[in-house]
Amino acid sequence: MTHAKAVWTDNHCFVAESDSSHALVVDGDKKTGNSPMELVLIGLCGCTGYDVASILQKKREPFTSLEVRAEAERAKEPPMVYTAIKLVYKVSGKVSRKAMEDAVRLSKEKYCSVSAMLEKTAKITAEIEIHEG
Repeated sequence: MTHAKAVWTDNHCFVAESDSSHALVVDGDKKTGNSPMELVLIGLCGCTGYDVASILQKKREPFTSLEVRAEAERAKEPPMVYTAIKLVYKVSGKVSRKAMEDAVRLSKEKYCSVSAMLEKTAKITAEIEIHEG
Protein backbone atom coordinates (compact mmCIF):
# COMPACT_ATOMS: atom_id res chain seq x y z
CA MET A 1 0.00 0.00 0.00
CA THR A 2 1.26 3.48 -0.87
CA HIS A 3 0.78 6.42 1.48
CA ALA A 4 0.69 10.17 0.89
CA LYS A 5 -0.26 13.17 2.96
CA ALA A 6 -0.73 16.90 2.47
CA VAL A 7 -0.50 19.29 5.42
CA TRP A 8 -2.22 22.66 5.05
CA THR A 9 0.02 25.68 5.59
CA ASP A 10 -2.17 28.60 4.50
CA ASN A 11 -4.69 29.72 1.87
CA HIS A 12 -4.62 27.00 -0.83
CA CYS A 13 -1.13 25.79 0.01
CA PHE A 14 -0.06 22.39 1.36
CA VAL A 15 3.24 20.64 1.97
CA ALA A 16 2.90 17.10 0.68
CA GLU A 17 4.98 13.96 0.95
CA SER A 18 4.67 10.26 0.27
CA ASP A 19 6.47 7.06 1.19
CA SER A 20 9.70 8.29 -0.44
CA SER A 21 9.79 11.11 2.18
CA HIS A 22 10.43 13.77 -0.47
CA ALA A 23 8.37 16.87 0.26
CA LEU A 24 6.88 19.30 -2.23
CA VAL A 25 4.64 22.33 -2.12
CA VAL A 26 1.18 22.01 -3.63
CA ASP A 27 -0.48 25.37 -4.22
CA GLY A 28 -3.88 25.81 -5.83
CA ASP A 29 -3.00 29.47 -6.47
CA LYS A 30 0.33 28.51 -8.14
CA LYS A 31 2.27 31.13 -6.16
CA THR A 32 4.61 28.86 -4.19
CA GLY A 33 4.23 25.49 -5.90
CA ASN A 34 2.52 23.48 -8.59
CA SER A 35 -1.24 23.09 -8.58
CA PRO A 36 -2.68 19.61 -8.04
CA MET A 37 -3.66 19.34 -11.71
CA GLU A 38 -0.20 20.43 -12.86
CA LEU A 39 1.22 17.65 -10.69
CA VAL A 40 -1.04 15.13 -12.44
CA LEU A 41 0.48 16.16 -15.80
CA ILE A 42 3.98 16.12 -14.34
CA GLY A 43 3.27 12.60 -13.05
CA LEU A 44 2.13 11.53 -16.52
CA CYS A 45 5.27 12.96 -18.17
CA GLY A 46 7.50 11.28 -15.60
CA CYS A 47 5.71 7.93 -15.78
CA THR A 48 5.71 7.61 -19.55
CA GLY A 49 9.20 9.12 -19.77
CA TYR A 50 10.50 6.46 -17.38
CA ASP A 51 8.89 3.74 -19.51
CA VAL A 52 10.21 5.07 -22.82
CA ALA A 53 13.75 5.56 -21.48
CA SER A 54 13.77 2.03 -20.02
CA ILE A 55 12.50 0.49 -23.25
CA LEU A 56 15.03 2.40 -25.39
CA GLN A 57 17.84 1.30 -23.06
CA LYS A 58 16.73 -2.34 -23.26
CA LYS A 59 16.67 -2.08 -27.07
CA ARG A 60 20.16 -0.54 -26.92
CA GLU A 61 18.98 2.57 -28.76
CA PRO A 62 21.68 5.25 -28.29
CA PHE A 63 19.80 8.30 -27.02
CA THR A 64 21.48 11.24 -25.30
CA SER A 65 18.40 13.10 -24.05
CA LEU A 66 14.68 12.59 -23.66
CA GLU A 67 12.05 15.21 -22.85
CA VAL A 68 8.33 14.59 -22.48
CA ARG A 69 6.04 17.59 -22.64
CA ALA A 70 2.26 17.59 -22.08
CA GLU A 71 -0.29 19.98 -23.55
CA ALA A 72 -3.72 19.51 -22.00
CA GLU A 73 -7.30 20.76 -22.15
CA ARG A 74 -9.73 20.61 -19.25
CA ALA A 75 -13.50 20.42 -18.98
CA LYS A 76 -15.23 23.77 -18.51
CA GLU A 77 -17.40 22.59 -15.59
CA PRO A 78 -16.36 21.03 -12.26
CA PRO A 79 -14.69 18.70 -11.61
CA MET A 80 -12.75 20.15 -14.62
CA VAL A 81 -10.97 16.90 -15.49
CA TYR A 82 -8.51 16.67 -18.35
CA THR A 83 -10.37 15.89 -21.58
CA ALA A 84 -7.47 15.94 -24.07
CA ILE A 85 -3.74 15.51 -23.55
CA LYS A 86 -1.06 15.66 -26.22
CA LEU A 87 2.29 14.19 -25.21
CA VAL A 88 5.31 15.42 -27.14
CA TYR A 89 8.35 13.14 -26.88
CA LYS A 90 11.59 14.87 -27.88
CA VAL A 91 14.55 12.50 -28.11
CA SER A 92 18.12 13.18 -29.20
CA GLY A 93 20.54 10.59 -30.52
CA LYS A 94 20.68 7.91 -33.16
CA VAL A 95 17.28 6.45 -32.27
CA SER A 96 15.21 4.74 -34.94
CA ARG A 97 11.69 6.07 -35.42
CA LYS A 98 10.30 2.53 -35.13
CA ALA A 99 12.01 1.97 -31.77
CA MET A 100 10.66 5.27 -30.48
CA GLU A 101 7.14 4.56 -31.76
CA ASP A 102 7.23 1.09 -30.19
CA ALA A 103 8.42 2.49 -26.85
CA VAL A 104 5.68 5.16 -26.78
CA ARG A 105 3.02 2.59 -27.74
CA LEU A 106 4.16 0.10 -25.08
CA SER A 107 4.17 2.82 -22.45
CA LYS A 108 0.61 3.85 -23.32
CA GLU A 109 -0.85 0.38 -23.82
CA LYS A 110 0.97 -1.65 -21.19
CA TYR A 111 3.16 0.11 -18.63
CA CYS A 112 2.15 3.68 -17.72
CA SER A 113 -0.33 3.51 -14.83
CA VAL A 114 -0.86 7.28 -14.85
CA SER A 115 -1.85 7.16 -18.52
CA ALA A 116 -4.21 4.25 -17.83
CA MET A 117 -6.03 6.31 -15.19
CA LEU A 118 -6.18 9.51 -17.23
CA GLU A 119 -7.51 7.71 -20.31
CA LYS A 120 -10.79 7.27 -18.41
CA THR A 121 -11.55 10.97 -19.05
CA ALA A 122 -8.99 12.23 -21.57
CA LYS A 123 -8.04 11.39 -25.13
CA ILE A 124 -4.26 11.00 -25.04
CA THR A 125 -2.29 11.47 -28.24
CA ALA A 126 1.44 11.42 -28.92
CA GLU A 127 3.89 13.26 -31.13
CA ILE A 128 7.51 12.20 -31.55
CA GLU A 129 10.42 14.50 -32.42
CA ILE A 130 13.78 12.85 -33.13
CA HIS A 131 16.91 15.01 -33.23
CA GLU A 132 20.13 13.30 -34.29
CA GLY A 133 23.19 14.35 -32.40
